[in-house]
Amino acid sequence: MFMDVISADSVLELRVSTQLVQRLAAARCSTRSVLQTVPCRAQQTAAAALEKIEVFIDGRKILVEPGMTILQACALLGIDIPRFCYHDRLSIAGNCRMCLVEVEKSMKPVASCAMPVTKGMKIKTNSEFTKRSRESVMEFLLVNHPLDCPICDQGGECDLQDQSMAFGSDRSRLQVEEDGKRAVEDKNIGPLVKTIMTRCIQCTRCVRFANEIAGVPDLGTTGRGNDLQIGTYVEKLFASELSGNVIDICPVGALTNKPYSFMARPWETRKTESVDVMDALGSNIVVSHRSGEVLRVIPRLNELAKSDAFEDINEEWISDKTRFAIDVASKIRQTPATQIAAVAGPLNDTESLMALKDLMNRFNSELVCTEESFPAVNGGSDLRCNYIMNDGIVGVEEADSLLLIGTNPRYEAPVFNARIRKSYIHNELDVAVIGAEMDLTYDYAYLGETGKAIDDLIAGKGPFAKDVVLKRLHSSKQPMIVVGSAMLKGKDGAALLSKIRQLVDKLHAGSADKSKKILNVLHHNASQVAALDIGYKGGVDLIKGASKPMKLLYLLGADEGLVKREDMDKNCFIVYQGHHGDLGAEMADVVLPGAAYTEKEGIYVNTEGRPQKGYPAVAPPGDARHDWKIIRAISEIAGKKLHYDDIQQLRARISEVAPHLIRYGDVEEASFSKQASQLSETGQLNAASLRPQQLELADFWMTNVVTRASPTMAECVRAARENEMNPYLDELPHKHTASAS
Repeated sequence: MFMDVISADSVLELRVSTQLVQRLAAARCSTRSVLQTVPCRAQQTAAAALEKIEVFIDGRKILVEPGMTILQACALLGIDIPRFCYHDRLSIAGNCRMCLVEVEKSMKPVASCAMPVTKGMKIKTNSEFTKRSRESVMEFLLVNHPLDCPICDQGGECDLQDQSMAFGSDRSRLQVEEDGKRAVEDKNIGPLVKTIMTRCIQCTRCVRFANEIAGVPDLGTTGRGNDLQIGTYVEKLFASELSGNVIDICPVGALTNKPYSFMARPWETRKTESVDVMDALGSNIVVSHRSGEVLRVIPRLNELAKSDAFEDINEEWISDKTRFAIDVASKIRQTPATQIAAVAGPLNDTESLMALKDLMNRFNSELVCTEESFPAVNGGSDLRCNYIMNDGIVGVEEADSLLLIGTNPRYEAPVFNARIRKSYIHNELDVAVIGAEMDLTYDYAYLGETGKAIDDLIAGKGPFAKDVVLKRLHSSKQPMIVVGSAMLKGKDGAALLSKIRQLVDKLHAGSADKSKKILNVLHHNASQVAALDIGYKGGVDLIKGASKPMKLLYLLGADEGLVKREDMDKNCFIVYQGHHGDLGAEMADVVLPGAAYTEKEGIYVNTEGRPQKGYPAVAPPGDARHDWKIIRAISEIAGKKLHYDDIQQLRARISEVAPHLIRYGDVEEASFSKQASQLSETGQLNAASLRPQQLELADFWMTNVVTRASPTMAECVRAARENEMNPYLDELPHKHTASAS
């Protein structure tokens, strides 16, 4: 956004970015009816050189893009318009009426969130007429609102509190003496979101979020006027992996965090910015804590962000696993207690990975591996373009065709799936899937379960060769292929990666943009990219297949059970270092208590290769220590001292190995894609299935050592299983097409 001051006419010309104009165009194509909340799926056009409109706001003359609403125009001037129903990332409803302003020649006040500006419009945001209108709206909102502020979890961060103080009256003219205030029965929508529906002001933000962002139309409205209620009609689970976001967007205390109920007030807690490790997206979060205990996790918003990099990752949404799995962070913890190898788990920070690799190297061992496998073909992990999301998370919003191979982004990366849905709705994104038939919250063409579908794509034949979506894929200018990292294992994974490289070459030979890498790997382990960047080998096959069995095995948070004691020497000594010990701790001879991600400063690298810094919210409990410090202490006792004494020296060591890992927030573009294609092997894929492991909501909750130890996640699994047996469960239409015509 740029501002040019025109001194001759004292005109403030606001040059609105193309992205904002596109959002406004999307808002115009969306319905403004509360009853129809899903925006239309229409082709967006980039804002060309549109003639700007002259409007007057509080006597100030400005030029704005046509189609902009009054509220957005006022925001560009820094004028705060109160609102409840309006949200930047949702369609316009215009039903709370709190954003009323006075417009010249209009007999009634105008809802600024829904009214586009017109040429010569004169707007008054602070007139007596505007103030009285807002006071009247606030009076009506408070008529039935309970006096729950002392016991409401929203207290201290409630929009209704703030706006009633700033824009409301000091007294109410409306007295309800005969029948009292309206009361609404609370709804049970699951173990995560607590409902106190008497507090609801019917802004419908939650309804629009469920329909537009989450793609799960479980929430809706019933009744009219004073009898209007929001709910699921019949009692059932709000079956979404993004359900917790309705807590953040609810402007009052109607929807609150159920596990966090009555635990703390916002002003009692300290807030620390950090990075999520429940998946490989690296979502930006804020950890709220008090007295050494982690209380809740919320997304990092604009005013809290130090940079705009997080907008390219998770916007302002986080998954339910990110938000609610922290109930176990400080409560269930481990207590202390020349054939060497080390295995790193999925939740480690880059500093501990670097320290462990250096320690193993000091013992002349190169057997440092990750639990998750990665093939050695096409240059393997030596070429970074083979294992990162090359086109970036935000790249899906620029794509015109998307092919998903062996992945279910809805449950492997819910926030990324929300971006795909956003692009599908607004940009006419064509989606095709190879793997399993599943509900992704958007339509797609299903091509098959095995790698044979990729062979057919390359050859341009097969039962779906004439499918419209596939024709568009071959003629696409901005294609994008996303493959799940779980499919890239063993010989089958190597063959799959080679075949995808061949498909990429065919698309580049067509009309695809040569600057696009097209191949994108969606990881589900938060530490996988960093480990491969600094030289770890993907998978434990080298350890299992070593000529001599291991006599010492160091497990750094490795709890997936991929390496077992019977794979080692019978006298092998196993060291486990971690925080929520699981299978790794069970087989260990000694357990070293480490720090969880909320308790240490560290660098985390997401699936697109973007390094981000996380900060400690609380101190590690008991005898637990930061992981790299434990490794540093062991090196000194073993007589193989590592030459760094603090985290800055350790990061200097990281910069020697991988300099891009200390350029926080930036994505280093991967090179040598052409060479990777030249190294790809030819041959036919076998009939191995490409079905992802997570296919339904119950599979989403417990996927790593932290979530498996979480009582809240266990309750979510139970609720999801029970919901499958609910006789009132809606039979949603299948979200795929498989026509060969």
